[in-house]
Amino acid sequence: MPRHLLLWPAALLCASLAQAQGRVPQMTEIAGGSYAVPVRTLQQIKQAGTLIQQYDFSCGSAAVATLLTHQYGRPTTEREVFEHMYAHGDQAKIRREGFSLLDMKRFLQTRGFEADGFRQPLDKLREEGLPAIALITENGYHHFVVVKGLDRDRVLIGDPASGTRAVPRATFEAQWQQKLLFVVHNRMDLARFNQAADWRAAPSAPLASGVIRDVFANGVPRNGPGQF
Repeated sequence: MPRHLLLWPAALLCASLAQAQGRVPQMTEIAGGSYAVPVRTLQQIKQAGTLIQQYDFSCGSAAVATLLTHQYGRPTTEREVFEHMYAHGDQAKIRREGFSLLDMKRFLQTRGFEADGFRQPLDKLREEGLPAIALITENGYHHFVVVKGLDRDRVLIGDPASGTRAVPRATFEAQWQQKLLFVVHNRMDLARFNQAADWRAAPSAPLASGVIRDVFANGVPRNGPGQF
């Protein structure tokens, strides 16, 4: 498929968040004894699969670290990516506008990954089973996120500002103005996409499996499936 590498830097003013806290043990008693069950909040689950950016302009380095760590099984810290791309890039421009896809491409090459920008529909990722980095515009700012999965109506993204979350597909398409997917194309055997562990951070509303209950008394019939 034709390559259209986007080489211009994006202005990335992205809010930094603190790192997720550790697991909280919950004590449960059974037959006079007790045991500890590791319990995580939804916020901790969201941040377990996405590395959170440490600087206002570093969502690009956090997105690359997330891609390598969680989608390709190559543990990489944001600091490692940030320091390399900053040292080898145009530092004044990076401080002003953030990292570019060219910065990312060059870093990934040093780790044995070949990546380029492709103008392809989102469904191509599901066909190939490949994650991607995408540039979206949200609240007036450009922001890099990792596309981690797709279902019929939602796009699962690793957002360096807030963690893993699902976005309505129509919303994502509107924010994804450049229609460019930055994809690793030489290590497809390592790629992880649409992982159940990632989707646990964005559960669907259980409408289809909800329990139908009588809301009114005095003989008012309960609603049937698909009715109000």
